[in-house]
Amino acid sequence: MGAEVEQSDERLVSLSRNGDLAAFNRLVERYQGPVYSLCLRLLGNREAAEDASQEAFLSAYRAIPGFSGTNFRAWLLRIAANQSKDEWRRRKRKDLATSLEQIFDAFDVPVEVLDPEPGAERVTENKELAAIVQSALLVLPMDQRQAVMLVDLHDYRYEEVAAMTGASLGTVKSRVHRGRDRLRRIFAAKPELLAAYRRLDEGEVNE
Repeated sequence: MGAEVEQSDERLVSLSRNGDLAAFNRLVERYQGPVYSLCLRLLGNREAAEDASQEAFLSAYRAIPGFSGTNFRAWLLRIAANQSKDEWRRRKRKDLATSLEQIFDAFDVPVEVLDPEPGAERVTENKELAAIVQSALLVLPMDQRQAVMLVDLHDYRYEEVAAMTGASLGTVKSRVHRGRDRLRRIFAAKPELLAAYRRLDEGEVNE
């Protein structure tokens, strides 16, 4: 039974292509966390993220017979990113926090603290900063937000983001550059946040 749980993506994808629903459900269990996290960061709203995640898996299930790649995770996250865009358009931002007035008050966004063993004070600071950054990201146009978020917060390389989003490498780099520039201008209102978010500058060379 243990070996069954540890089946590779490739094996589960192969079984799923042949109509094995149990195999696809294992893929859902394996990736529901990353998919939901991506949708939540892009949409900034739990209900919207849940809807986008569900649609992403439904779309993946319908499309998996034609999947011929080697990186199922990247393919699935690309679907999730596109579903998030569609969800954003459907809701027309009416339920989603996007105004500049809300940026510095939105501290309730779930965030991942990258430092595994910081002190309690540092954890609080990291969470507050990450929540502010998340809120600021929601001000960016979706394409820029998606690119900046994947590169700077999820540490994907430009090439990986291009594969996930279906954009060219040059387009991804341009979106990241424009998004970072806009974030710099947003954070100019609070210089201490700009200093803390060093990835806006250091990330330029992380290609």
